[in-house]
Amino acid sequence: MKTPRLIVLGTALLLLATAPEFLAAQKEEKFEAYAEWRKGDLLIVDGQRVRWQPKAKFKGSGVAKNFATVPLGFEIVLKGTREPDGAILAKELDARPNGNALFETDVKAATAEMEAQWLKSGAVMEPDKDGKMVSMGKLHTTGADVDRVRRIVGRLIPPYLKASDFRVYVVENKDWNAFACANGMIVVFNSLLHATNDDEMAIVLGHELAHATHEHSRKQMKSSMKLSLPAVLAGAALAGKDSGAAKALGAGAAVTFSAIQSGYSRDHEDQADRAGLRYAFEGGFDVNQGPKLWKRFAEKYGSQDSVSNFFFGSHSTAEARVKNLTREIELNYRQ
Repeated sequence: MKTPRLIVLGTALLLLATAPEFLAAQKEEKFEAYAEWRKGDLLIVDGQRVRWQPKAKFKGSGVAKNFATVPLGFEIVLKGTREPDGAILAKELDARPNGNALFETDVKAATAEMEAQWLKSGAVMEPDKDGKMVSMGKLHTTGADVDRVRRIVGRLIPPYLKASDFRVYVVENKDWNAFACANGMIVVFNSLLHATNDDEMAIVLGHELAHATHEHSRKQMKSSMKLSLPAVLAGAALAGKDSGAAKALGAGAAVTFSAIQSGYSRDHEDQADRAGLRYAFEGGFDVNQGPKLWKRFAEKYGSQDSVSNFFFGSHSTAEARVKNLTREIELNYRQ
């Protein structure tokens, strides 16, 4: 006995309508990031695979005449819906060159001066609650640990950037931490480095690299000039002194210190997760270790811990973080 076609069709539609992928496709999503890879007819933006459709609206500047001619490194504002395979079907896309935005020069100059002072002192320095500069640990510029981080970073960098724009350092410190600055400085604490394999380290470094490539320090400085108390005190102290570590330029350095100590905004942290996971994937690393890695951080520090760590600050709870990373892997890396 044959099942009536209407029943088969109705059952298929019911299953489709209750599938997570279909439900995700009904909500319009918006991304503001950069075009970082091309995969056939797909453009990778914010770690997402973007597919074009003829009825979508395109607005381009410079050499970006249409979707197919958008250069890597261009700023992208994208609206679209999620398709069943996890890709984003574009509805609107605005592409323009990545220019020198407000505060960008200031933040880069500040972090460059901060890097110079750290190299001079041979240690990473941070302000305490009274604005006094104290050491976070000895800074290494060479050695097996530095070589390992440099090899991993070299595989993560998107094709529109140059490896020579980034400099790697390792710090002797018992905490699990890492950060990247606007001027291309990447710092990893040796305790974290020794506790992770290369796949895990690539996910950490991809996250931190995304903070730098997506200019989160500059954007955070623009969106809010409210700094943590240690950073405010440090900025005041730095501005009023002329020598030693105090020469690290006030406001820009304070923003960097604040981000290192307490994290970026939740939106910036979530974007660093998405883009950073893509960096690790394109570098040939196993992104499936992302949720497991976060669980390890949660076990070490606790879900709500506000310790100075790139995973904490204003980020989601451990449970939400695992859920978000798992969803990201399902949408983009199960094909």
